[in-house]
Amino acid sequence: MNKLLPIILGLVASFLLHFKAQAQTPWDEVMMDRGEVCVALMYEHSSWDRYWEGDLIRGNANIGTFTRRMAMPMIAVGLTKKVNMIASLPYVGTKASGGTQVGQNGIQDLSVSAKIDWVQKRINGGRLLFLTNAHFNRPVGNYLSDYMPFSIGFGAPEIGLRGIGGYKMDNGLVFRASFAYLWRGQTEIERDYYYQNGSVYSRFMNVPNALNFHGAIGYWAFDNRLRMEATFMSLNCLSGDDIRAYNRPQPTNKMEVSQVGAWVQYYIKSDRGLGALAYFNQTVSGRNMGRGSTIGLGLTYQFNAY
Repeated sequence: MNKLLPIILGLVASFLLHFKAQAQTPWDEVMMDRGEVCVALMYEHSSWDRYWEGDLIRGNANIGTFTRRMAMPMIAVGLTKKVNMIASLPYVGTKASGGTQVGQNGIQDLSVSAKIDWVQKRINGGRLLFLTNAHFNRPVGNYLSDYMPFSIGFGAPEIGLRGIGGYKMDNGLVFRASFAYLWRGQTEIERDYYYQNGSVYSRFMNVPNALNFHGAIGYWAFDNRLRMEATFMSLNCLSGDDIRAYNRPQPTNKMEVSQVGAWVQYYIKSDRGLGALAYFNQTVSGRNMGRGSTIGLGLTYQFNAY
């Protein structure tokens, strides 16, 4: 049997920041002006050959190296100067270098979020910021959530509420931290019995709720055309079970992960138009998931819609 856990769906990629019209991620401090629109296309590649079974790190010759690829369009819109909307819809594919099992390919979950800017205050050569972001994820693809680690998603709805605090200095330095509570629902599976700390006769599994933290230290250069960040991310499920020895993972498992990373984005022109970005993340600790690395590339385009 395969004994693995999928990688946490990678940091939905970083997107867009700019001199006048600033696009954004759901967890950063940036807001776009009213009528500004940014579209992006991201490509992400993740892989691992070792994973945590509970807190035990191990390999699996029946899997070899596990690979996950994602292509994701995204759009961010400035409804007002204080309220922005962000939407994305990933296409995900998985495969392994060993064994006989095949991976999955398909559309994953639609994500829609709203970000609100509450505080912008000048303090000692910089601006203190506080924002909130609320998001809703809903599976739209017809994929098997219980086919782990090859499943492309959890197959359950998710509602999240995030607080974002930051301090942007006039010299270009940025310090940011965000904290979110993620509520997950149930996923329907292809069997009517499973084990979760005892026998369960049901076609539904509860996906554990989680806490999510993002932190970053960044720097803007070349008149805010170039942005660089060093990042840290952690996700901790509030309940769930461990992968049993010589068994497969399942959506009820308690996942924990910490990642460090870096990303850079450059705007070719100083005012709107085309931009490019790249990022890298490395898992440094975890529970019931793969110890993987992620590389991402993307193109962005910003314009004034109204």
